Amino acid sequence: MAGAFDLADRLRAARAQKPVHAFVADHALSAAYALASQADRIILPRTGAVGSIGVVAMHSDMSGALDQKGIAVTLIHAGAHKVDANPYQPLPEAVRTRIAGELEDLRQLFAETVAEGRGRRLDTLRALDTEAAVFRGEAAVFAGLADEVADPVTAFRAFAAAPRGTSTPRGKGPMMTTAPEDHTQPPTAPFASPPPEPAAPAAVAPPQTAAAAMSPEAIRAEAAEVAQVCAQAARLGIRIDTADAVAKGVKPEALRAKVLADLAARSDAAGIIATAPAPGAKESPIVAAAKKSAAASR
Repeated sequence: MAGAFDLADRLRAARAQKPVHAFVADHALSAAYALASQADRIILPRTGAVGSIGVVAMHSDMSGALDQKGIAVTLIHAGAHKVDANPYQPLPEAVRTRIAGELEDLRQLFAETVAEGRGRRLDTLRALDTEAAVFRGEAAVFAGLADEVADPVTAFRAFAAAPRGTSTPRGKGPMMTTAPEDHTQPPTAPFASPPPEPAAPAAVAPPQTAAAAMSPEAIRAEAAEVAQVCAQAARLGIRIDTADAVAKGVKPEALRAKVLADLAARSDAAGIIATAPAPGAKESPIVAAAKKSAAASR
């Protein structure tokens, strides 16, 4: 969307003057998420969706349809790339490759913009690692794309009633929460699929030298973060043995990546396949008239 990144910069700058919260009524995807990600906090309902940090372009090849109608299009141009990706010719592979590279550059800029707004909750690499996936409810909170699951109306009223200037400091807020700020009853998110059997994450324990270099406080903090990830995963229907993960020295980042992979594998999102339209079964009136005329002249 034209101007989205510039508007995102202005929204992020506004946080220095006032609290900025994003209330997702239903969806905040693609360009809408680029804007929502600049808020201090993102609140969405249990079925709300965020993400789609990616870029898409479409090319329509009309050459076959024009040939069938006997229409020839001649493009007269100055400049070798002036008519690249025009709809009257098949898309050359070199042009396709160049456009794909431009889209990847834009996706990188998209991820960097999101990271500027989300801070430590979602950095550039993790934004890119989503591969433009869409996350709903608590899965979005777990992935770092949102901060709270709550009824948007209730959350907005609590935000409006809060003392002027109250806001979560940039980059200092909790990484994951599902309790609304006004301490109303937290929502629960039912899942249609049953939770899988408990399984210890397949991760290699870090070298003993690295563990020995960590202070006792750092070890305790890491264990607490692992426990937090396991608790959040349980709410998403994925059960992990916390004690086993801590004993094996599984890092919180690796554990979080495993849970996200399990969620992606469980997703019911369907792939979209581009196919050429099937030829119509009904004969063209022009062709039928020509056949009739030819038969009459015999």
